[in-house]
Amino acid sequence: MNELLGPGVWGVVATPFSGPSHDIDRESLTRLVQHYERIGVTGLTVLGVFGEAARLSAAERRSVLETVTAAVRLPVVAGITALATAPVLDEARVVQEAAGDRLAGLMVQVNSPDPQVLTGHLCAVREATGAPIVVQDYPGTSKVQIRTTDLVRAVRDTPGVAGVKAEAPPTPAAVAALTAELDVPVFGGLGGLGLLDELASGAAGAMTGFSCPEGLLACVRAWNLGGYEAARDAYLPYLPLVNFEAQARIGLAVRKEAVRRRGLIRESAVRPPSAAMPAALGPQLDRHLSGVPCAVRKND
Repeated sequence: MNELLGPGVWGVVATPFSGPSHDIDRESLTRLVQHYERIGVTGLTVLGVFGEAARLSAAERRSVLETVTAAVRLPVVAGITALATAPVLDEARVVQEAAGDRLAGLMVQVNSPDPQVLTGHLCAVREATGAPIVVQDYPGTSKVQIRTTDLVRAVRDTPGVAGVKAEAPPTPAAVAALTAELDVPVFGGLGGLGLLDELASGAAGAMTGFSCPEGLLACVRAWNLGGYEAARDAYLPYLPLVNFEAQARIGLAVRKEAVRRRGLIRESAVRPPSAAMPAALGPQLDRHLSGVPCAVRKND
């Protein structure tokens, strides 16, 4: 069986919360992932950084996965937050029980700059779960820096790798090096900031959170049909919003509020200690949303 991830856009899904206790809003989550399915994404990535998985209990992670897989028929990549092997396997068991045959891959973070340590870790996860592995190189979260040559070595030495998510800046250079040496698809992330350059460097698509995934789809589809100039023209209207959502410290809150203003979720709260979006940025967010081609419905 071919376990490699399909090319295109794998939408990274937010976890909507409701009320002062920040309970998971399953109704909003259902509406959100059905929107992703309706616009034609390749698949979904749940329990990632945008999904605030590190702030969810095991029971809540299970609830998110069960809600998503009940709502849509899309394949799912599930994020794993831990770095050490034993807790990764604990998370993986919950994922596999909840997602079942809908699971397209476990997204496992690079946990060591030493390729032998990383290979041992990835192989242990693969052996214990049998699941396809998506290797995520995201030093912004993991705090682990690995050389690209060592990442290539670890991926080559691990059976069952379905793809790589390259989020170590400069991402276009990393994507170019990885795609030149590996036979698995490489996806960009980081909110789509480098998507054009990542596609030019050989990326199979995008695996990232953005309040208007229509823009990611437009860019990737245009690239496939007409190359760089077509993709640039398709993506240009979205780039100011991409940049606005990438603000340090508040980017998560800004993106969730943009999703709320599109009418896709009911509330935009982020779980503490994440920072909320300053109210003063609301008018500017509206300006950015009004400039993108996808339909906008402000949900006050």
